[in-house]
Amino acid sequence: MELAITNSSKTLSVSEAIFDRDFSEDLVHQVVVAYRNAGRAGTKAQKTRSEVNGTTKKSKKQKGGGARHGALTAPIFVGGGVTFAAKPRSFAQKVNRKMYRAAISSILSELNRQGRIKIVEAFDLDAAKTSGLVAKLKGLEVGRRPLIVTEDATENLYLSARNLPYVEVRDVQGLDPVALVGADTVVMTADAVKKIEEWLA
Repeated sequence: MELAITNSSKTLSVSEAIFDRDFSEDLVHQVVVAYRNAGRAGTKAQKTRSEVNGTTKKSKKQKGGGARHGALTAPIFVGGGVTFAAKPRSFAQKVNRKMYRAAISSILSELNRQGRIKIVEAFDLDAAKTSGLVAKLKGLEVGRRPLIVTEDATENLYLSARNLPYVEVRDVQGLDPVALVGADTVVMTADAVKKIEEWLA
């Protein structure tokens, strides 16, 4: 299939398996959740009554003092242990390589169908100027949350986008499903498209 190159009469020939694949919502959801879970620390920790630093001696006599209590490390006391204490855990979910690549292709295909992918011949700046990047994006009409994907993100491009809160710059190696799903428009260079095809082939 052919994709139009913005501000040019040329077209770019791309693979239908990557840019015209049927959308699988279940697969994309699974991969996005797994990707986000991989970034969770899972280091929350609380102490049970056996781990709290304190004596386990009976706090008062059994009878004549109201309620009958044992150690002050019990969960009903302030400073005592937690009944169902949280412990460090891993949130990781296994997603194999084939599923991950299929999900990326599915997302790219759906973005293409919705007209949210713009192909440009090149995307670079002569100097690290935020105003220069803003002007360039304004001419492309990319919405509030654009994702810029280049073959190798240059330092000028990265520094120019750093002060723009909703603009993301990625090279092909740094592309991930969460960034693609969250973008209003994905701006890709022709070289980046070819590199993505090599990666997902």
